[in-house]
Amino acid sequence: MTETLGIWVAAILTLAIFSFLWKDNPLFRLAEHLLVGISAGYYLVQYAYSAIYKKLYVPLIDQGNLLFIGCAILGLLVFTRLIPKRSWLSRYPIAFYVAAGAGYSIPSGLQARVVKQMQISMINIFGQDTLWANISALVLFIGVVSVLIYFFFSAEHKGVLGFFSRIGIIFLMVGFGASFGYTVMSRITLLIGRLQFILGNWLGFL
Repeated sequence: MTETLGIWVAAILTLAIFSFLWKDNPLFRLAEHLLVGISAGYYLVQYAYSAIYKKLYVPLIDQGNLLFIGCAILGLLVFTRLIPKRSWLSRYPIAFYVAAGAGYSIPSGLQARVVKQMQISMINIFGQDTLWANISALVLFIGVVSVLIYFFFSAEHKGVLGFFSRIGIIFLMVGFGASFGYTVMSRITLLIGRLQFILGNWLGFL
């Protein structure tokens, strides 16, 4: 009975979201508000458990690590934002958070987005195992060089420079198109999943 009730509620809410294809209506807004409210409540509990209990209460109270007192003070100072006369105190934890986040994300971002891509680009074009691998390496080399030439603005794009910059535009458009197609494909996958749920789990046609 509980499983059947859950299927009916999920199906009705799915149809309520799909009703926006007709026009904006109170049923769609109700489903939208339920989604936002339930999601906010769920993530609030998850973040409170992972941040307050697991990362503060357990190391500070259970394990006796007094260094986490400073973390607790910084966390409490954030709430001084709600007190107009003491709101300036919230700048300290925010500054610490931004500085620590930048120090952590910048090296990892450079490693993942710059160094790794440079390593992949530095390959032997004609020294691969198969013909297809050699062609792929050659296409990768041409793409990297032509895109870099496209963003080289110190000289006018004429002659050979203009030719390779136009090739760079083609590579950029192919890359943007592939990214857009991947996004559309993921949304279509979600739609197929909902249709399979309605036709199969709810109506029993599949």
